[in-house]
Amino acid sequence: MTELHPDLRENVRMLGELLGDSIRKFPGQDCFDLIEEIRAAAKADRRQESGSGQRLEKLLSDLSDDQMLPVTRAFSQFLNLANIAEQYHGIRRKQGHHADMMVESLGDVFQRLLEQGVDQDELHRRVTELSIEFVLTAHPTEVTRRTLILKYDEISNCLGQLDHDDLLPVERNEITTRLRQLISEAWNTDEIRYQRPTAVDEAKWGFAVIENSLWEALPRFLRSLDRSLREATGKGLPIDAAPIRIASWMGGDRDGNPNVTHEVTREVFWLGRWMAADLYLRDIQTLRAELSMWEATDELRAQAGETREPYRAILGQLRERLLKTRDWAEACVNGEPADDSDILFGNEELIRPLQLCYDSLVASGLDEIADGLLLDTLRRVHTFGLPLVKLDIRQEAGRHAEAVAEIVSELGLGDYSSWDETQRQEFLVRELQSRRPLVPRHWNPSDNVREVLDTCAVVAKQTPESLGSYVISMASQPSDVLSVILLLRESGMQHPMRVVPLFETLDDLRGAPATMTALFSVDWYRQYCADRQEVMIGYSDSAKDAGQMMAAWAQYQAQEALTDVAAEYGVHLTLFHGRGGTVGRGGGPANRAILSQPPGSVNGSFRITEQGEMIRFKFGLPKLAEQSLTLYGTAVIEATLAPPPAPEKPWRDMMDWLTERSLQAYREVVRENPDFVPYFRQATPEQALGKLALGSRPARRKPTGGVESLRAIPWIFAWTQMRMMLPSWLGSDVALKEAAEAGHEPILRDMMARWPFFKTYVDMLEMVLAKADLRIASYYEETLVEPAYKPLGQDLRERLAGCIRHVKTLKQQDELLLDEPVFAHSLRVRNPYTDPLHYLQAELLRRDREGEGQGKVPEQVERALKVTMAGIAAGMRNTG
Repeated sequence: MTELHPDLRENVRMLGELLGDSIRKFPGQDCFDLIEEIRAAAKADRRQESGSGQRLEKLLSDLSDDQMLPVTRAFSQFLNLANIAEQYHGIRRKQGHHADMMVESLGDVFQRLLEQGVDQDELHRRVTELSIEFVLTAHPTEVTRRTLILKYDEISNCLGQLDHDDLLPVERNEITTRLRQLISEAWNTDEIRYQRPTAVDEAKWGFAVIENSLWEALPRFLRSLDRSLREATGKGLPIDAAPIRIASWMGGDRDGNPNVTHEVTREVFWLGRWMAADLYLRDIQTLRAELSMWEATDELRAQAGETREPYRAILGQLRERLLKTRDWAEACVNGEPADDSDILFGNEELIRPLQLCYDSLVASGLDEIADGLLLDTLRRVHTFGLPLVKLDIRQEAGRHAEAVAEIVSELGLGDYSSWDETQRQEFLVRELQSRRPLVPRHWNPSDNVREVLDTCAVVAKQTPESLGSYVISMASQPSDVLSVILLLRESGMQHPMRVVPLFETLDDLRGAPATMTALFSVDWYRQYCADRQEVMIGYSDSAKDAGQMMAAWAQYQAQEALTDVAAEYGVHLTLFHGRGGTVGRGGGPANRAILSQPPGSVNGSFRITEQGEMIRFKFGLPKLAEQSLTLYGTAVIEATLAPPPAPEKPWRDMMDWLTERSLQAYREVVRENPDFVPYFRQATPEQALGKLALGSRPARRKPTGGVESLRAIPWIFAWTQMRMMLPSWLGSDVALKEAAEAGHEPILRDMMARWPFFKTYVDMLEMVLAKADLRIASYYEETLVEPAYKPLGQDLRERLAGCIRHVKTLKQQDELLLDEPVFAHSLRVRNPYTDPLHYLQAELLRRDREGEGQGKVPEQVERALKVTMAGIAAGMRNTG
């Protein structure tokens, strides 16, 4: 059995002891002793010692309401500290304890590609043209408060300081004292938010990720890429290459979120400008201190004027403009008169003086100086620009159709909503080719339509580099895309913006190729998009709609077909992957996911959402962010230059056979069983999730409604909390069972051996099943579910057990995660801390529901319940 690395084990032990010291001080020794007794009982229960289960349950059920909170906080806080230790260990060892952090170096990947026959020039061209865009989303899965994240980051920094072998005893003591302070601060800080963050708060959090981590990590990654490329091909990375870009949905994603208005979006654009100006000012101040030399070209001297320090003069001029830009943005945010004279507006205005300094230093033989901070700053400008992030706009297709319909009605041109697709397209293309305005003057549209038009007007005022994509959810026809372009143009848009249909449900994915074929057949549109198209694939809703196995296969087939359609029309396609953090939302190790995409679908460009707690786990610390950038970069390069083989026909037939059965089995339970929704509501904390102030967006698309109205994140969150993990395996259980009974296991093993897509699917299923826990799921049901619905729970648990058996048989192993021993051990280490939280949560849910029935829930019960949700999320390393 794999054990934790001694260094990691020592850090976990040290952090745990320091937490124990804080608990002894407050609430006191009695509370500490009780927590230790519970932990010992949980460990004994996992070892299945006689009577230990009853002892643990009795200890927890006997707790008073007042005792519940410190006990839940203690176990939750320990899990957060264990995560910090693991996360830091992944940076220190260059090899993380999560499969996603097994990072192969850029140089090793380049060398392997050259050995496989890739031409040096082709490798250089592909790397310099690389386009990977991370889209930070505010999907509400980050449970941890910002104030605690800052303390956790400093704890990680302290662990790094302790790693030095040459510390004096007094230095080691100082660091340990600081750790003790930080853990005491965290223990004595309320970990639960009581107010939902606004959409602007979320955007500020996204900017903070750039300020605190990516600002430093990105130039370091690009230096590493440049060095590895030189070693492999003899040529480096051009200064203006921007293989990585950062975009955001925070403040732009209005789909189902009434809190994101045009005013919010406008404020987020201004805040991005303020933050960018502030960050560049810091760089410029440091550069002015460094670039004190006098050797310079005539061109630079001509702009610097008479001075002994021409570089400082040029940078001084730039500093003044950045100060004016920051002041202008701040005035705009505060609603004050804003002077926009001499501010920096386009990226080129910021690049020009920096490039002038760089070229002068190189021409003067001062290459070493040029390639220092100045080069890093130039690369930051080419990556982040003056907007800092590219803001995406997302809205549902029906809102645009409603706006066009009102305009058409106002002009007396007919009933747009009753027109067929051909009529709509003809009208939209005709108007797009017309030079006259369409929107009537002195017109008073409905509130919904006014908001759509106001949003378009805000977007139209931005520079091209400020804008990411305009994503249309529930898109199904070319008119959905054309209507957005028309509304933007009518609002004053002067340049083309990427308009991206999002295909989410099973039917959407199946219809996507026909939709894009119809769109590419519109000559006007082909000219507009300049033969470049982005298409978004939704993972969350397709899995919720059809089950994980069918969704994964439908996504794969849609990407294949879209790649073929784009090739037929000579269009360069970028697929935008709307993945979440969990397997049920398309999550899992990023490199495996990328390397298992259909051949040709990763053609040098890749766009992906990063949400909630996954932003912190992947990009929260500079070294961690650098690892993540390396991991994505190597995977996209390899998938482009050495794509996986296309699936053989027998494999396709087998996937069709499997998914036909998985889809039917999944929908029979989720859609057709009348007991399912009541069981779901009673057995999981779904109804209590609203108590957690996770994000600005409501948990439901509609205030009322069943599972179909629930967003994919709380749907996954609820099942994860009680360890049933149902969305990720339901349907697969039946498909694998019937495959075994039909004697199909030999072909499934062949698919696992030679087809990355299928192997990745089975590995992700195995990972989810390892997180499932039949005993804990049973305890929730026993405590919370009415007798009438318990037979369904018994059936689901039997199916889960069967799915585990079938995966072990398929992989020919006696236990799960034999290929991932470190991850398996990490789960085992967490169990004595997550188990009490699960038992406590079930008991707290029972008390909470009793209290609601009596019209009064004790405050301590509600707070403790929220803490269990956050703690379990930390223990599972994801929420939704």
